[in-house]
Amino acid sequence: MGTAQDRQDGQVIVVVAPGQGSQTPGFLTPWLELPGAREKLAELSTAADLDLIEHGTVSDADTIRDTSIAQPLIVAAGILTLTQLGAAEDGSPVPRPAGIAGHSVGEITAAVGAGVLSATDAMTLVAERGRAMAAAAAEIATGMSAVIGGDETAVLERLTELGLSPANYNGGGQLVVAGELLGLEALAADPVPGTRVIPLQVAGAFHTDFMSPAVERVRAVAASITPADPQLTLWSNRDGGTVDEGGRFLDLLVGQVSSPVRWDLTMASFADAGVTGIIELAPAGALVGLAKRALRGVPSVAIKTPADLPAAHALLAASAPTN
Repeated sequence: MGTAQDRQDGQVIVVVAPGQGSQTPGFLTPWLELPGAREKLAELSTAADLDLIEHGTVSDADTIRDTSIAQPLIVAAGILTLTQLGAAEDGSPVPRPAGIAGHSVGEITAAVGAGVLSATDAMTLVAERGRAMAAAAAEIATGMSAVIGGDETAVLERLTELGLSPANYNGGGQLVVAGELLGLEALAADPVPGTRVIPLQVAGAFHTDFMSPAVERVRAVAASITPADPQLTLWSNRDGGTVDEGGRFLDLLVGQVSSPVRWDLTMASFADAGVTGIIELAPAGALVGLAKRALRGVPSVAIKTPADLPAAHALLAASAPTN
């Protein structure tokens, strides 16, 4: 497998796949106008045993906030975007990116982009992941909040005092924390100096020990899947490192359910690899926003609708070796 550093012309473009919370009502509507998109989404719906066309076009915000719906919907959107990203509007091929990574459930999308999982296996896996995490979240009233700014060490000390846990180290001065609602309310009422606490609209303490009951359910489905080794540089949320073996990445996907997302380390690895451009798959915006703060000056494209595809294709085209 080639690495990001192997690019001959110094242009290193990576694709990133967003996680839960990036979905909005109706966001898939413009995608269904593309040739073959409706059929592809119907195929993914069958694998997930969920009507993704309905949820991506007409379901309201409360409906698609449900973890068991949100996770398959986001991964399906990413797979649909990957399909369109691979060819220009005139049908001509587009250079492949140097690598790929996903945030939280976006790692399943990234596994498809890297060739580790088939689209069908990815949808089977994410559907069970969503159901299992929703069931775990229903056992105890928990939630998540974003902590913006402040000293990270002081924030972590405060979390320990309140019985809370870090869930997403997002970089760019943002840490998402999780735990029981009383602890989150106490943090909001008495925040660490220099921080803002923003409650998130999610029904569970994801990526913490509260999700332990979900791990074995996801592991059981993963055991039925035969992954391939990645065909692109593939970064893991576990520690920001690259993973060369498909089986190892699948194991990390399972463990990630109850372990923190280290997106800060992933972006640090992007910097070490000399990344010169970032393309975020639909439903895009959050990861490009983090990159603008942590990877200043690196061009990025957020693919929100098909209208953003030409800009993404142009960024990839600029990375094609000239010799």
